[in-house]
Amino acid sequence: MALEPKDVLVRMYDDLQRALQKKPEERRWVMVIDLRKCVGCHACTIACVAENKLPPGVVYRPVVEQERGKYPNVTRMFIPRPCMQCDEPPCVPVCPVNATYADEEGVVVMNYERCIGCRYCLNACPYSARTTDFGYMYVNARLPMAEGLILGREEADDYERAANYEYGIARERSGRLESPVGNARKCHFCLHRVHEGELPACTTTCIGRATYFGDINDPDSLVSELVKLPNAIRLREELGTKPKVYYLV
Repeated sequence: MALEPKDVLVRMYDDLQRALQKKPEERRWVMVIDLRKCVGCHACTIACVAENKLPPGVVYRPVVEQERGKYPNVTRMFIPRPCMQCDEPPCVPVCPVNATYADEEGVVVMNYERCIGCRYCLNACPYSARTTDFGYMYVNARLPMAEGLILGREEADDYERAANYEYGIARERSGRLESPVGNARKCHFCLHRVHEGELPACTTTCIGRATYFGDINDPDSLVSELVKLPNAIRLREELGTKPKVYYLV
């Protein structure tokens, strides 16, 4: 009797555990997004906001909506757009203080303590995958944080003050103008989850199983199979940025 195929989440989880047994420099994380399965529910966007406790105006994974065809044969396409995690990232060489760089696994990351908020990297990114944290809070989204309090409110909700764990470092939004307030921010493939053996929040939340994640250096991984399909593309490949996010069209 033939065994039923594994759910893709189970397979990706197994792929992840296998990849974590290797040295960091021996793995390369990639993401594959099947646009034929994406229904534009924005669950991945919300999951990312919740996982990273993102403030107003900061979104790491927007979903771009595109209308295609000609009336009356018109359809809509939904394109999730995380950071492309380029192998040749234009954002890195323009940073005057080396606050953004590719780590040993090939993921483009931020050093919040070093970032001076010049936003050169925002201008350099051809995918508009970076944003700036202006210090806004949901309890009073139009007013920035002041020393020790939120303007117009004495206390913020517990959710807003709770620490997030981007890059494995706990950072509370206590009201003081401390990192990452004032810094550039971006998707980082949920490295704090990945290193603990969990898939990125956007991947596990996708209701259509449209988002895949894994180590492209593992020939047996699901993502290694998907990127070889004839309908796999990368955005703006002509720029030579070599994105590590692939789309199935």
